[in-house]
Amino acid sequence: MSASTQAPTREAALTLMLRQGELTAAQLAQDLGVSVQVMRRHLRSLEEEGLVEASPCTEGPGRPSNRWHLTPAGRGQFPDGSDQFALGLLSSIAASLPTGTVTELLQRQAADKATDYRHRIGTGTLQQRLERLVELRRSEGYVAELRPDPNGPGWVMSEFHCSVMKIAEQFPCVCDQELQLIRHTFPDCEVERVHWLLEGGQACGFRLQPC
Repeated sequence: MSASTQAPTREAALTLMLRQGELTAAQLAQDLGVSVQVMRRHLRSLEEEGLVEASPCTEGPGRPSNRWHLTPAGRGQFPDGSDQFALGLLSSIAASLPTGTVTELLQRQAADKATDYRHRIGTGTLQQRLERLVELRRSEGYVAELRPDPNGPGWVMSEFHCSVMKIAEQFPCVCDQELQLIRHTFPDCEVERVHWLLEGGQACGFRLQPC
């Protein structure tokens, strides 16, 4: 297998683990259309680089198989829009200004960004507008997808990689800003968070149901 073929397969395997969590070599091989032997070689290479690790599991008779998942370094392979300047700026604001100032600034930023989003996604059905928002979020460094809500009318937008994760780890109020951003962008919907990366979820998920 040439290097040009190996790179897309490796990247696709990392993306699948980002989206779905733990997967066996057989599951990855099936989804990517390669042999299990080839997939295992990729996984061992990724393991040596510290990007993935395996957890033994027993599924029925036979010897245990490995389920593979991303390490923190593996998640770090995906685009990250946060930087030390933004984090340092928020830290300085929090330290030098009255309590609640950071939250107020983030709420204002959420309202301003929602206005921009509404302008860019335009009009149409809820599905059409959400699909446009997902594309916008992807361009900003989020690994986002949209699916119908399995529990009723509406949709669930999931973000498997957060472009401001490093900032959110120190300032969880950033996540509240994200929720308010979605609510301001879709004022005709009830919006609630259904998954959260900071609480160990596989993604940050938002359920949107028409009012």
